[in-house]
Amino acid sequence: MTRAVAAVTMAAGLLVPQAATGHAAPDPSVPAPRIPAAVTTVSSGWNIPWGLSWLPDGSALISERDSFQLFRLTPSGVRTKVGTVPHTVNGTPESGLRSIAVSPDWSHDHHIYVYHATAEGNRIARMTYDGSTLSGYETLVTGIKKGGKNGGRIKFGPDGYLYATTGDAWTPGDAQDKNSLNGKILRMTTDGKPAPGNPFGTLVYSYGHRNPQGLTWDEQGRLWETEIGEHAYDEVNLIKPGRNYGWPTCEGACSVAGMTNPKHQWRPAEAVPSGLTYADGALYIAALRGQRLWRIPVTGTTLGTPVAHYVNTYGRMRLAEKVPGEDKLWITTDKAGKDADRVLQVDLG
Repeated sequence: MTRAVAAVTMAAGLLVPQAATGHAAPDPSVPAPRIPAAVTTVSSGWNIPWGLSWLPDGSALISERDSFQLFRLTPSGVRTKVGTVPHTVNGTPESGLRSIAVSPDWSHDHHIYVYHATAEGNRIARMTYDGSTLSGYETLVTGIKKGGKNGGRIKFGPDGYLYATTGDAWTPGDAQDKNSLNGKILRMTTDGKPAPGNPFGTLVYSYGHRNPQGLTWDEQGRLWETEIGEHAYDEVNLIKPGRNYGWPTCEGACSVAGMTNPKHQWRPAEAVPSGLTYADGALYIAALRGQRLWRIPVTGTTLGTPVAHYVNTYGRMRLAEKVPGEDKLWITTDKAGKDADRVLQVDLG
């Protein structure tokens, strides 16, 4: 299918912001942004840590993609194996165990949610984690095709519903098919049913996505997403229910009626964006191929100039998550080698 691809690249971030010209002096009453500063290693010896979700005590559950294992990691770096997710296979590239989401009511229900590959495709499942043992596997959503582009991020939104990203799994046309679960952002109840208010009465919340990776909400509750394109552009999108984000008709911004353009786009060499989080008025984006951490200021529904940090310093970056209650981020490396990936902490100085 012919794609209408943007002819002009939107502004990419510079390593050092340009000097201001003709602008008013900064308002001293407005706090300065907490720019990424010191980086320390929380934990080492990982193999493709893919998903992270916080527990109420400040520790995190982290999934390893290819080992199918879940671990608990404390802020001081103590790592404990929680268990292995069953029914998981790694039969296609970029498959295996992907994201994890701790129930917002974990202290009472002890539920955790996982997105992973099986023999027949990708699925979303629920398990019970009582603080020491992983048990009680329940399948919630099936029918998500697996392939080279699987999406796989799951997170609970501020509305209490579970959101999931799904890739087109090498079948681009599925992204435009509202009856398919592929190439979508899904929104569901804790039992895997369509959430009330979904635009089509199904699990589908938005469509026209190629390989959506990161999800986060800003302080006003707006949903932002990162997306890996094919060859031309990667994207940051502001997600609204029922919107069509263009793939495969559009890759990046285009002028096709009915398509929603990204708020920012990059060439793949600068990005291939994965994990996404919001902190101190900005989006923080972990870049795989770009091997950097992007910071993009958010003003309402508008994004400012992206700035890249740690370019080619820590290798491929998979995750970026704000530490609850602290001016810190956790980021993870990706495919650094056997037992060579790390969980890093970034102080927002």
